Amino acid sequence: MKCQRCPKQATLHITEVLGEDRFEEVHLCEECAKKYLHEPPQKKAEAKPTESAAEGEEPDAVGEKQCEACGIKFVEFRNHGRLGCPHDYDAFKEDLLPLLESVHGDTRHAGKSPRRLPKAKGAQLELAQLRRKLQQFVTDEKYEEAARIRDRIKELEDG
Repeated sequence: MKCQRCPKQATLHITEVLGEDRFEEVHLCEECAKKYLHEPPQKKAEAKPTESAAEGEEPDAVGEKQCEACGIKFVEFRNHGRLGCPHDYDAFKEDLLPLLESVHGDTRHAGKSPRRLPKAKGAQLELAQLRRKLQQFVTDEKYEEAARIRDRIKELEDG
């Protein structure tokens, strides 16, 4: 992809949050990105007025939101990419949800779970009991019973 300001290859892709469900993606080369990031915020707002500015809301109102627990502002999160505490998810919820959805495609975790993880709670309880029995059989040197328990544990883990 090419830089939006010059003919060079774009290496930085910046997503500006303009408001509720409104984003602006900018694709820039490294040199243009430095200039873009050091532009005064007023110049950016004049160049591309937002709906919120048109409605009478200050353009930096989103960036001035602050977490009551740790004091971090949303603009600080945008600049550094790190939240300050777990309460920030609630404080910046309306701004984070669209951002997370655009980055990850959803707002809920849908990752993988370990292959050996038991499917049901009942199986987890049975595994805990079997492991205790196995330990007891090994301590008592009852190796044949321990081998049977070991095999049963392996069956439950493999599913």
